[in-house]
Amino acid sequence: MSADILPNWENLVKKQLKTEDIYSILNKENLEGIDVKPFYSEVPKPLANLPKVEENTHLVARYHESLEEDVFAFILDHNVENLEQKTIFVNNKNLAGHISPKDEDQYFSLIDVFNEKEGIIDDQLAKELLSKDFRRNICVDISLHQNAGAAIYHQLGIALAKTNELAEVYGSEILKKLIFRIAVGGNYFFEMAKLRAFKIVFNQISKEYGLDETPYIFAETSLRNKAVADSENNLIRSTLELASAMIAGADAVFSNNYLVNRSTDNSEEISFKQQIVLAYESIINVFEDASNGSYYVEDITRQIAEKSWALFVEIEEAGGYLELLKQGIIQKKIYSHAVEEQKWVEEGKIKLIGVNLYPKLDVKRSIADLYSEKEIKAVRWAEMFE
Repeated sequence: MSADILPNWENLVKKQLKTEDIYSILNKENLEGIDVKPFYSEVPKPLANLPKVEENTHLVARYHESLEEDVFAFILDHNVENLEQKTIFVNNKNLAGHISPKDEDQYFSLIDVFNEKEGIIDDQLAKELLSKDFRRNICVDISLHQNAGAAIYHQLGIALAKTNELAEVYGSEILKKLIFRIAVGGNYFFEMAKLRAFKIVFNQISKEYGLDETPYIFAETSLRNKAVADSENNLIRSTLELASAMIAGADAVFSNNYLVNRSTDNSEEISFKQQIVLAYESIINVFEDASNGSYYVEDITRQIAEKSWALFVEIEEAGGYLELLKQGIIQKKIYSHAVEEQKWVEEGKIKLIGVNLYPKLDVKRSIADLYSEKEIKAVRWAEMFE
């Protein structure tokens, strides 16, 4: 980019806004504490291409017999006989205990061994899962934290802290057996940067153990920004979330049903077809790191990685994730951010079409009704208005 473009751009904007102080006017506030510039002409330290584990992103559907011929990857909540040559993400710990994979099968565990309420690891469950011949044996689930209102750097810092707890108990080789379940929200570029930043910080923690690992990322659409009465808007929101995850290089993506609190065969099919359209028509599931080189995405990726690592170090120095859960400190961190975020929704700073904008609904439940500083629980923004 030529050196004279920036001054010309600045002068044009100053003229249009009729002020010399354009950056304070164009500055866009965010709750993540990320410094976002209105204009990027370079990135100080370009990032290397960030790899993913799978060559092509798995498009995952919730199992239904009508989808068997057309779908190659399923979430499984119950046992299905004679399901062969599929990639299976097991979502039920009782089911996992009864599965004995064959050589041609690809099984992944979506079962988290952490008990968030009691602040413990289920050791028996962890050992049972580790004994299985799965591609990935244990899930580190931070989708709950996103849906509970945790900041992006909270989510990633917690993922690292949970990873470290597992490595300390079961040895460093467990890093090769983990799958990370991450909910992707509606802040398109920030969520893209979130997955990319996680690849950086996970690789960093793996190097602390003498390894050089890439995290296996199972990305799913968020529930936090969905509304009961706006299924069409939910569909648009989740499509953008899937695109963000694919561009960021997720290894598998899954669409939660766009109908909140209910499901039909048709809605399940449409939810999966969102992925099909993105993958087969936009072809964004085959690229390793499609957003690499974007000055904006690169810059916020770096900032998120730094804030996430700093939080991880803070957690470790204070005794680790489980200890801080028992003290209620993790819950309070998430609660504080979630409440602030909900205030932004109430004030209209965060916009939800059909909820607080076009048309604007009345507030029916207070923040105190929705949140507790003692519990990590999923809360949708729209619940305040429903």
